[in-house]
Amino acid sequence: MSDRLTRIAIINSDKCKPKKCRQECRKACPVVRTGKLCIEVTPESKVAFISETLCIGCGICPKKCPFGAIHIINLPTNLEKEVTHRYSANSFKLHRLPVPRPGQVLGLVGTNGIGKSTALKVLAGKLKPNLGLFDNPPDWEDILRYFRGNELQNYFTKILEDNLKAIIKPQYVDHIPRAIRGPVNKVEPLLKGKSELDNYEELLDALQLRNVLDREVAHLSGGELQRFAIGMSAVQRADVYMFDEPSSYLDVKQRLNAAQVIRSLLEATRYVIVVEHDLSVLDYLSDFVCILYGVPSVYGVVSLPASVREGINIFLDGNIPTENLRFREESLQFRLAEAADAVQVDKSRSFKYPKIQKTMGDFRLRVQGGDFTDSEIIVMMGENGTGKTTFCRLLAGSLLPDNGKKVGAMSVSMKPQKISPKFTGTVRQLFLKKIRASFLMPQFQTDVCKPLRIDDLIDLEVQNLSGGELQRVAIVLALGQPADIYLIDEPSAYLDSEQRIICAKVIKRFIIHARKTAFIVEHDFIMATYLADRVIVFEGTPSVDALATKPQSLLTGCNQFLKNLNVTFRRDPVSYRPRINKLDSQLDHEQKLSGNYFFMDEAPAGPASAAVTASA
Repeated sequence: MSDRLTRIAIINSDKCKPKKCRQECRKACPVVRTGKLCIEVTPESKVAFISETLCIGCGICPKKCPFGAIHIINLPTNLEKEVTHRYSANSFKLHRLPVPRPGQVLGLVGTNGIGKSTALKVLAGKLKPNLGLFDNPPDWEDILRYFRGNELQNYFTKILEDNLKAIIKPQYVDHIPRAIRGPVNKVEPLLKGKSELDNYEELLDALQLRNVLDREVAHLSGGELQRFAIGMSAVQRADVYMFDEPSSYLDVKQRLNAAQVIRSLLEATRYVIVVEHDLSVLDYLSDFVCILYGVPSVYGVVSLPASVREGINIFLDGNIPTENLRFREESLQFRLAEAADAVQVDKSRSFKYPKIQKTMGDFRLRVQGGDFTDSEIIVMMGENGTGKTTFCRLLAGSLLPDNGKKVGAMSVSMKPQKISPKFTGTVRQLFLKKIRASFLMPQFQTDVCKPLRIDDLIDLEVQNLSGGELQRVAIVLALGQPADIYLIDEPSAYLDSEQRIICAKVIKRFIIHARKTAFIVEHDFIMATYLADRVIVFEGTPSVDALATKPQSLLTGCNQFLKNLNVTFRRDPVSYRPRINKLDSQLDHEQKLSGNYFFMDEAPAGPASAAVTASA
């Protein structure tokens, strides 16, 4: 009986269309053939229903479904007693909960659709956990009895007695302008209206909000909205602060400032929980982490807490030693390699671009002349507002420099920073219309579409895609256009940690094999250092005056960039991922004295050491 209970049947309501198929799942089910109602589809049904107690896990119905809407998963037996919440029959199921500790920052790391936002809603008291009993939800007395002997019993008792005030900084800050209705819609009155702590002035400086105080929220850019949302949460008095992806849209400097603001909220009795996909920021921000693993949109499991370094390395490795469980087939590792050991490519063709100057209103960008070769990725590093996107547009020819001469005559494919879907139709129809030749090519399918898991989205409406799904579609569209130069602006936005590493591998492999050049704007430092063959550093005063250096080696470029930020990085000896040193720590002090802001100890000296590869 216990074996039956640990089977989970999931039906994707977006994909299941009983009126458009012959109900192959029901007809092929061996249990239905014996006369039992294992799979039910009535004329009124919007989706099919599968009984998990009758299902024998034969695996026939997922193969027969023409829309790929069915998943039958056998769970580890011990998880059945640890169900925290399930939305409805044949839907997502969350096992266990992360346990926050007062006076410490809890970091949550895991793929998208694995239950991080559900866990936050439960811990904030906005979603009552039903322990899997969605048809007969338990009352609070039963819930507290379930968590008896656990730290969460005390936590939920406080929520029940209204002794805990929780604030969530939402994941999608783009939706904030729609939520703010009424006469008060400017930044300053909104912040002052919520201000309950004495940190208002400090927050304005730390989050660079002074220059947008008199602006309407609807007119803020993505990065300004993110900083405003963090500020709105941080000025309020609360017992539990939750930040869902606080680094989206922010540059490296702003990410570190936001991390310091979040850590400044800590007190002996306060809880702080952060969901973050930028692993270097998560490392810098958290005191301990919980990993969420499982199958996206099917089920999620929260691991036991681990120290930050150990937890992130476990996540990258895909194996939890304490539970003797492997949740990913391959480990994601950043391995140092000699530059000569990288894939041997022909870089005989070299291209040059001249010294450029562009003035746009009050902003002036100066670009030093440079060169690039085939099969090369150049990453552009700098604060927001220093002209990285402007440089992309100058190279693309969509902007002309001050002298009016077009920069080059090369064909360009560009993935913009902000993606606004206007296409009405499915992802498949979009690809067949825009990149038909590439999309139908088996090599492109193998190198680009399959690793980015485009098959999961192919029949979904473009208008209904989430931020991460849109990002993957936009990357495929950009790489599918035949071009000499690929300009990719912030490919990591909205992608989870795992997808970022996979996406970086896809872009790198494509550029090398296609013998093209890519210019990439990226603020996730781990992804940037993995992608870069060389670096262009953007310096100066954001939105006023900026200088773009000529392309330089990864080591010297990152050293220059990090020196401007007054931040040092080291490498993890196990996974080789870049880790931020805590400000004014002994290692931070030593690296600054030696002038080595980028990687020390684990990396052998010399520019060749900066080549990074990912091994599976």
